[in-house]
Amino acid sequence: MKVMILAAGRGERLRPLTDHTPKPLLHAGPKRLIEYLIDKLVAAGFDNIVINHAHLGEQFEPILGSGERYHAHFEYSAEVAGGLETAGGIIQALPLLGNEPFLVVNGDIWTDFPFDELAKMDLAKEQLCHLVMVNNPAHNPAGDFYLDSDGLLSLDGEPKLTFSGIAIYRPEMFAEHPVTKLALKPFFVEAMKQRKASGQHYQGQWSDIGTVERLTALAKQLGISGAKKLQ
Repeated sequence: MKVMILAAGRGERLRPLTDHTPKPLLHAGPKRLIEYLIDKLVAAGFDNIVINHAHLGEQFEPILGSGERYHAHFEYSAEVAGGLETAGGIIQALPLLGNEPFLVVNGDIWTDFPFDELAKMDLAKEQLCHLVMVNNPAHNPAGDFYLDSDGLLSLDGEPKLTFSGIAIYRPEMFAEHPVTKLALKPFFVEAMKQRKASGQHYQGQWSDIGTVERLTALAKQLGISGAKKLQ
């Protein structure tokens, strides 16, 4: 299964750090945010990785290279200035992702999620997507979607959980849509209306590193000892 890391965001709430460095390339402790994800993905067997970029995108390839030093193969999907938003970025990258279900991970999260669970997963034929949901963080107390007892997601129902930014998609979910700025939520809504969006609830460590405060907290949490625990 191929994987795409979403790395095209502007990172407004992380300014002034992101005025000069793309958010996924910021350091948290001994590594860059995206490197923690790459290491965990490769360890789980995801070694064919597509990375999209827009804001300061010219920095990614010189810093990360071809993927060889991470024991992976990288392909890059460069977007127009300003980016294509999440769904638009995925649609542009579809030729690189192939015809089978693929994994997409936000490039600005930190988690200890066991990605090998998804590497072994066989997405049901009737499902368009499978989302990893997490407990609601302080910055999203109302949550996003309800996960019912059948493992299906919907807009209705309580309590809602928060979308982690980790999901498997069928390319058919985005078929026949043009490469343009498109948000991801309308695709979720349509899949949920059709009862074609499944999910799982992960209760381990997860953080959306969207502010300077959260980046500082993660760097303090990891440090050198934290990095050793991740090996």
